[in-house]
Amino acid sequence: MWQFLVHYLNHFVVIIAIAWIYNPRQVWKGFLILLSTMLVDIDHLWATPIFDPNRCSVGFHTFHSEIAIIIYVAGIFLFKNKWLKLAFIGLVFHMITDGIDCLWSGI
Repeated sequence: MWQFLVHYLNHFVVIIAIAWIYNPRQVWKGFLILLSTMLVDIDHLWATPIFDPNRCSVGFHTFHSEIAIIIYVAGIFLFKNKWLKLAFIGLVFHMITDGIDCLWSGI
């Protein structure tokens, strides 16, 4: 149960802190950008079954693949636009959060 709580706190609460650290003058804009990175989970919809508690998202789903993660990390360094850079930071943080779940679950 606590893993579930930590997972969703990371996805919805910790990103407020990330947005504030990134740009304290535009926290809500940063928060909305980070929140929009949750759309990466759309790749769960074409998995069968859509939700499997014994499946690790990282390395399984299309937008959670190793290649996608490399692109997300590269995006942080390749783009100059601060908001686009923040979106890539959010995607990397999303993968870290999902990866922590995999470690805790022993998957």
